[in-house]
Amino acid sequence: MNLPHIDIRRSADRFHTEAGWLDSKHSFSFGRHYSPDNTNHGQLLVLNDDRVAGGTGFDTHPHRDMEIITWVLDGELEHKDSEGNRGLIYPGLAQRMSAGRGIWHSEKNWSASDEVHFIQMWVTPDTESIDPGYQQLDINDQLAGGGLVPIASGQGHDAAISIQQKDAVLWGARLQAAERIAVPEAPFGHVFVARGVVDLEANGRLDTGDAARLTSTGALDLVAGDDGAEILIWTTGGM
Repeated sequence: MNLPHIDIRRSADRFHTEAGWLDSKHSFSFGRHYSPDNTNHGQLLVLNDDRVAGGTGFDTHPHRDMEIITWVLDGELEHKDSEGNRGLIYPGLAQRMSAGRGIWHSEKNWSASDEVHFIQMWVTPDTESIDPGYQQLDINDQLAGGGLVPIASGQGHDAAISIQQKDAVLWGARLQAAERIAVPEAPFGHVFVARGVVDLEANGRLDTGDAARLTSTGALDLVAGDDGAEILIWTTGGM
């Protein structure tokens, strides 16, 4: 059993990729950025905070045996893959691609001029070499109802996209000023502040881009700041 632990990671300390058309901050080792002490938290391997310039994007490239979830904050992102799936992802539309035994896909900014800002997250599947798959689902109505909403789940939550990992759930919330939620209990939890400011019980202020990595902590209260906040929370098992 893991001992209870909380690890606060500040936005400014994330790995950073600048490529002209792309400005990306990585919460974990990614690409040329590598640290043996920062490869995952539980089953969460990647959380990239990407800003892509208008008229550009990621050309077709492969993935295998990974559950990939994309959450757009601003703008629109076009997805195409080798299975014939095509989708336009916008704020409040949850999207999942199961790479399975192998898939190729591209992600392009739908706008010729405006930036698209999105969070892409990867979790390990519980079964390898499955058929590749794709799903998208608009959950804006659920988010507008307040509180914490399941976005992607391997546990059969209603109104959430499904993922091939029975131990993992991605939760999200668009919190009003001073709104309080409880971070769900899990062996591993990852709280990411997509925008705004929050106060995490016993740990103080988290600003936009900050994260808290929770290990066997039990439930913790989280309260939004004066201007509200948008948060993404993963609860997972171990690797």
